[in-house]
Amino acid sequence: MTTEQSVIDVNGLAVEVVRKNIKHLYVGVYPPGGRVRVSAPLRIDKDAIRLAVISRLGWIRKRQAQFEQQERQSAREYVSGESHYFEGRRYRLDVIEQNSPPAVLLLNNATLALSVRPGAHRSQREAALDRWYRGQLRDRLPALVEKWEQKIGVQANEVRIRKMKTRWGTCKSRARRIWLNLELMKKPASCLEYVVVHELVHLIERKHNNRFRELMDMHMPQWRSHRDELNRAPLAHGNWEY
Repeated sequence: MTTEQSVIDVNGLAVEVVRKNIKHLYVGVYPPGGRVRVSAPLRIDKDAIRLAVISRLGWIRKRQAQFEQQERQSAREYVSGESHYFEGRRYRLDVIEQNSPPAVLLLNNATLALSVRPGAHRSQREAALDRWYRGQLRDRLPALVEKWEQKIGVQANEVRIRKMKTRWGTCKSRARRIWLNLELMKKPASCLEYVVVHELVHLIERKHNNRFRELMDMHMPQWRSHRDELNRAPLAHGNWEY
């Protein structure tokens, strides 16, 4: 598909413009910093795009203000007392040093106990916790994917997990391979389910176009509320464009 990318200035606002072979113009504001992106048909010129953005400036500023006010999670050091998330709930991390293999245990719906060997440095503590998240996600995926494959009428050849900085999920439609972000285990279960549905629908329609939205509406009518929850701070990712 032909695409053209550029950045234009609209009243001091930097706007990323992506021209595609689509019928309608869409304006999006994305967390965490309120980045503005316009998807526009190839036939529309810059003046028309500027007018479209200007007509939505009030809404854009409001969305940016909402992102600015949201709580942000600072870089994690994996030390006792930090807040960490699991299935949408916040837990206090308790790091326990002992001569045994690393382990993670949820205590009283409030504490995430991380057991590591004495002297384990930050990267080792992070790796231990990521392995636990990966195991939790791997346990949940087979039933979830099978459920939605049957409902949607598609089948993925492979579903893999990896830690991604700018995507909650991605789909390689030709290989019928889906990748899911390890960070999804920190979000509510409804968000994980939404991303699974989103990527499976991409096996039918590769683009984020009207047909894609119609398919999402048909199979998961409440998908927009799940998308909003997914992108809500403190765990929102900057380039998410669902």
